[in-house]
Amino acid sequence: MLSIGSLTVASPLVLAPLSGISDLPFRLINRSYGCGLAFTEMICARSLVHNSKNTLKRLLTTVDDRPLGVQILGDDPEILKRALDILSEYVFDIIDFNAACPAGKVVSDGKGAGLLKEPLKLQKLLKVIVERAGVPVTVKIRSGWDETSINAKEIALRAQETGVKGLFIHGRTRTQGYSGRVDYNIIRAVKDSLTIPVIASGDALTPDLIKKLFYDTGCDGVAVARGALGNPWIFRQAVGCLHNGTVPPGPDIYEIVRIMKAHLLSNIAFHGERTGVILFRKFFGWYARGMAIKELKGMAFGAVTRDEMLRLIDELPVLPANVMDQDSRGFEVVS
Repeated sequence: MLSIGSLTVASPLVLAPLSGISDLPFRLINRSYGCGLAFTEMICARSLVHNSKNTLKRLLTTVDDRPLGVQILGDDPEILKRALDILSEYVFDIIDFNAACPAGKVVSDGKGAGLLKEPLKLQKLLKVIVERAGVPVTVKIRSGWDETSINAKEIALRAQETGVKGLFIHGRTRTQGYSGRVDYNIIRAVKDSLTIPVIASGDALTPDLIKKLFYDTGCDGVAVARGALGNPWIFRQAVGCLHNGTVPPGPDIYEIVRIMKAHLLSNIAFHGERTGVILFRKFFGWYARGMAIKELKGMAFGAVTRDEMLRLIDELPVLPANVMDQDSRGFEVVS
């Protein structure tokens, strides 16, 4: 279990927000395999205040999509207050503040991981959010800006002082982005210094790596991001690995095909046929990771109708072995 303030979640595995990916269909597919707490795509506070249609769509949810957190990005306290007032009209269980996004266009404006260079400003922003939000507040950080400024422990302690109820930490610096080695030691140092729960992030790509994050850092939870792309089974398998020490069998080709169809149809229902199919193209590649179907994948990236995509899914060959092992599905693990 994972407790964050007044919220208790049955599983310590969290579906992290992924830009352009973590929409309602994606969240529901992952919940069907054991994901408990999930997050919307990152919400820019300024875009929300300006009533952006795309931003508002990211907030859509259902009763089956709970517990649900919303991750917010910003650097202006007044804009954040206005954005939180808008969010108060929706039903969310957690507000997470992003101080970890490494994207150039984000940090150049002093947002996301850019705030790692300004611990005092980040602390003041968190205090504003904690005072304004009506639900538990968490914050996501990185180990530091670069290897010469590893300040995660300082920032984490400042965050805890503001009253945040949990902290997500990606074990890489901003300059590393998503490459290089995840620093398990800094995650453990942060965990040992706090009394609030710490959720570890970084290379949670397989059940074994998720287990390693738990055991090497002592964290209270693990945030799964890239590991869930085309692989909702990671939640079921990781729980089995944590409880029994062995990874349960992965899906056979028929289960993969069934979930691909369900995801595609859910995408179409949520986004409309053309947009839903186009958005599903990348998922076709992720679900088929490890399968020798290069030509079929190419055709999927040209599909524009429901029937086209369904036909391509139906053409997926029956593999020699009907069990898909995660480590054979093309994950790149940096060590």
